[in-house]
Amino acid sequence: MRLIVGLGNPGEKYYFTRHNAGWLALDHWLGEVSWTNSKRFNALTYQDGDCIYVKPLTFMNESGQAVRKIMDYYGLLPRSLAILHKKDAALSDVLAVVHDDLDIEFGAWRLATDSSSAGHRGVQSIIDCLKTKKFTRLRLGIKNDLLRNKIPADKFVLQNFNSQEKSALPEIFTAAYLKKI
Repeated sequence: MRLIVGLGNPGEKYYFTRHNAGWLALDHWLGEVSWTNSKRFNALTYQDGDCIYVKPLTFMNESGQAVRKIMDYYGLLPRSLAILHKKDAALSDVLAVVHDDLDIEFGAWRLATDSSSAGHRGVQSIIDCLKTKKFTRLRLGIKNDLLRNKIPADKFVLQNFNSQEKSALPEIFTAAYLKKI
């Protein structure tokens, strides 16, 4: 089983914000699907074979709570945490987190494993709740120097993508998906 978690904030007003790049990527990859609102996990989930896609319904800074609940429920944490059912499985094979990254130029993306949160509070929440950083991350660049230099980071990430950025997102998400996170 594999979990692909898109980070974002719940609510219509946040949908097209830079901080919701993870949710937007999942919606692009999956198209029109019926998400299940799982109160048990406090997340929207969609299962396709042995892959579960997740949109935590917590706010960004508490994303780890939903991820931990799902990981516990399905027994997907490493044996070092005494929970993994799959012998010798690495957490990076089981968990991928898709999120915005303020340090990467808009349009670029990077894969990372076993790296710090670099100040991303949603990622830090997951690291704190799982007590490890050994998972895969797809870091989607949102940096835009014209806006970034005028707005503090916490306000910048809650700004909507502009129309040019919105129209470029499908191509960016498709290119990133082809790397098979």
